[in-house]
Order: sequence, then structure tokens, then C-alpha cells
Amino acid sequence: MKDKTFNESYDNICEDEEYCYDYGKDKDDCCKTPENSVKIKKEDVIDFDIPNYYIGKTHKYEARKVIEDFELSYNIGTAVTYLLRAKRKHKTPTDCIKKAMAHLKFELDKINNEKNK
Repeated sequence: MKDKTFNESYDNICEDEEYCYDYGKDKDDCCKTPENSVKIKKEDVIDFDIPNYYIGKTHKYEARKVIEDFELSYNIGTAVTYLLRAKRKHKTPTDCIKKAMAHLKFELDKINNEKNK
């Protein structure tokens, strides 16, 4: 089962022209499960600029899209994001690497807790 993560895909538009964000369900089902979904009207979505440290230099991949494409859990996705930006956001990558390590530990803890149930 996937984590209950906020799916940030702007491509997921329901029949009634609303964006549908789903907590822990497949994108295709989000509009069918209102108890797990949030609908936002298109005109209420604000475009924002993605900081350069989240976009690859050569191929222009966005960190969030890579994470979504690989269907990573919240903790692993967050760790990957910290690692991708580690050398680009701050003068040294130390803080981002420590944060990534913390999220990987959170994921290991979660896996071990699920195993022990």
C-alpha cells in the first residue's frame, strides 16, 4: 500500500474541469473517492516558478516529476529531493544530505514497524 501522500500532478483533471488531488489512491480513481480527494477548480490554481535547484541542468527534469514517475513514498521522495538539490541550494551539501539521511531512517523505521505488526 502506498503512503498517504499528496499527489501534485496538475495533469489529473476530472470531467467537471477540476484538478483532483488524491491522498493515497491511484490518480484515475481520485474523483471517484471523495473521502480521500480534494478538488480544486482550475481557475483557483496559481502557477508558480520551480526553483532552479529542483531542475536538472542538462535534461531539465524536475525533481518532483522524477519522484512521481518512480512512485516513491513520501520519505524516499523527500530524501531524493534533498539529494538532488544538495550541491545547488546551499554553499555546502551537508544539511541537505543530513535531511535526506533522516528521511531514509524514517522510511526504514516505517518498514520495520510494518514488518513487526
